[in-house]
This record gives sequence, structure tokens and C-alpha cells, in this order.
Amino acid sequence: MTALLIRDIKLGLRAGGGALIGILFYLAVAAVTPFAMGPDLNLLAKIGPAILWTGALLASLLGLERLFQIDREDGSLDLMILNRHTTSLSLVVFTKCVAHWVTTGLPLVIITPLLGLLLNMDGAAIGATVLTLLIGTPAITFIGAVGAAIAVSLPRGGLLVSVVILPFAIPVLIFGVMATFGAVVDGAPFKAPLFLLAALTLFFAVLGPLAAGYALKNAGD
Repeated sequence: MTALLIRDIKLGLRAGGGALIGILFYLAVAAVTPFAMGPDLNLLAKIGPAILWTGALLASLLGLERLFQIDREDGSLDLMILNRHTTSLSLVVFTKCVAHWVTTGLPLVIITPLLGLLLNMDGAAIGATVLTLLIGTPAITFIGAVGAAIAVSLPRGGLLVSVVILPFAIPVLIFGVMATFGAVVDGAPFKAPLFLLAALTLFFAVLGPLAAGYALKNAGD
């Protein structure tokens, strides 16, 4: 699993430019929004966490179709599917999800403080946004693994992946934004949505690889 993790990280950093495309899209969302909102800096700072979370969600969707595509092209996916133990295949999917998040989701978290300053957010709001993205963005990857497994045999399945997983990713977005606002707004809940966000990530970390493993096996039949 360690060798697979290192291999997928290397492939993610150099194949298709997935990490760079996600970062550029995230930057574009944060850079264009101030022009659309106008010169009201207070309003911009207030909705900044929601903007960053929406941008991170959409940026995370961009490279999900490539999660299993490279393995399908070089034939290694067939070797994974031929393994008769679904649990082992689920562990492989989990490892690939971790590698995918390291190359696509983690860079988004790292550049979030810079974009928070661009949106006139204070230190507490930036810190809360970074924390919630760090906890919540892996859930998007685990959810996306199911969509990527369903669409792996389709020649152009990128749109299908986004359509399939977006409804399931909305709760992650809601609790992430709620927890961020709870950290900076007096009287708003913080711990409850944060714990729910962490629970969603743990839930999808278990369910996502299992469902993706079954989908891959069915795609190989």
C-alpha cells in the first residue's frame, strides 16, 4: 500500500496536471468574486468562507475522473479487479483516494490563507476555513471515488462523475461553512457542525472505498 501511495502521488503530480488545474480554478474563483461583489469589503469578508468552500468543492471535482483512468489505460486496473477479495480492492481504492487528496485537495488547503487575505477575511475566519477544509475535503474525494468507479469504463465520464457525487457532497459543504461561521460569529454553533463534518469524512472514508470497489468489480464483469 505504501508503494501504491507513493506511485499515485507521483502520477498525480505529473500526469494531466490535475493538481495545477485545481489550484488555478480555485484561484480564479477567489479572484473573480471580488469583482462581482463590488467594493463592499465587509460583505466580502462575511461571505468569504462560503466562497472558498464552494471554490474548493468545485476544484476538487475537476480531477476525480482521472482517479482510476490512468490505471485503466495501463492495464493495472484489470489486475486490481481480478483480485477476488473485495476488501483488498477497497483498501486499494482507499489508498488511491488518499494519494489523490494529497495531490489535489491538500494544495487547496495550503493556499487558502492567501485567498482568505484576498477576500478581506480576518485571522480567525481564515484559520477556521483552513481547519474545516482540512477535515472536510477528504470526504469529497471518498465520495468522488464512487462516481469515478461508475464512470471508469465511459470514454467521457467527467460530467457524469460530477452529477453523481455533487448531491452527496452538499452536506459536506453545508457543515463546513456552518462550522467556519460558528468560529467567527457570536452565538453560532461551531463544535456541532465541526464534529458532524468529521463524522461525514469518517463515514465516507469507509463507505466510499467499499462502494467504489463493488462498482469497479461490476465494471470489469
